[in-house]
Amino acid sequence: MEALSLFRHAWVLAFLVVPAALVLWTWMRVGRSIALPFDHGRAGSGRWLRVTLQSAETLPALVLALVIVLAAGPQKWDVPKSKRVLTNIEFCVDVSGSMTAAFGDGDRYAGAMSAITQFVEQRQGDAYGLTFFGNNVLHWVPLTTDISAIQHAPPFMHPRNLPRWFQGTMIGKALRACRKVLVEREEGDRMIILVSDGESFDLYDGADEEIAKELRADGIVVYMVHIGEGEIPETVVRIASLTGGEAFKPEDKDGLAHVFSRIDSMQKTRLEKTRSEATDDFVPWSFAGLVLLGALLLCAFGLRATPW
Repeated sequence: MEALSLFRHAWVLAFLVVPAALVLWTWMRVGRSIALPFDHGRAGSGRWLRVTLQSAETLPALVLALVIVLAAGPQKWDVPKSKRVLTNIEFCVDVSGSMTAAFGDGDRYAGAMSAITQFVEQRQGDAYGLTFFGNNVLHWVPLTTDISAIQHAPPFMHPRNLPRWFQGTMIGKALRACRKVLVEREEGDRMIILVSDGESFDLYDGADEEIAKELRADGIVVYMVHIGEGEIPETVVRIASLTGGEAFKPEDKDGLAHVFSRIDSMQKTRLEKTRSEATDDFVPWSFAGLVLLGALLLCAFGLRATPW
């Protein structure tokens, strides 16, 4: 049954009984004996001549058998190929007032968005989303493989352009909002890159561990980039650690670019083997048919039974 699965129209193979019957008849039939006059000679058995002639007469039946096999549509299984697994990456960027503090040649917000833009340009092929948060959350760019949406976002959401209700920092609220976006994507891996410069009161009293458990249950890895002064808040360090990510603290703009490069190396593109597929396999059968036709043509020139 497994052999039959290698033919697109396996039922056509039933017609192989016709060439099989022709081959059987060629070798089993008994013709009339012919008396030949020999003067003082001893006639041989003619066994090898008979075998040679019958082999030549078998060739048309074998050609017919190959025609039937080709009509059945022979196939072969391709070698499984590697397919890139899509990574859904949600950038969660703090746009509170403190993000306007000096950082490198500009401010913290500009430095963060510049690093994010470089990251998506270097790692194309994944789906990216962009969420801004303060006291409220705004999903600015839905998950998409079109990186131009990320590239053109920075001027519109600069903290100086935002209303007062975006001035606080609620990381817990933002992470839960990003989680809702990611769980809607059934395909691919899930990752959140959180960029902030402050602490968040909504992660106290065990809320950080609760959020981390929710994210880990949905297969979401969190990387935290803290670009503020002082040490990284323990709450976000705990969330990153429990989800399988890490928290970073770049000292300057060059350090920020290095952080994103390290995230890229830690969360490598994953490849998986695709299921092998059956493809047409006519070449070997066609080659065999040409060989048989050539042999039949050569036999027709001189290797044939005496017509009388």
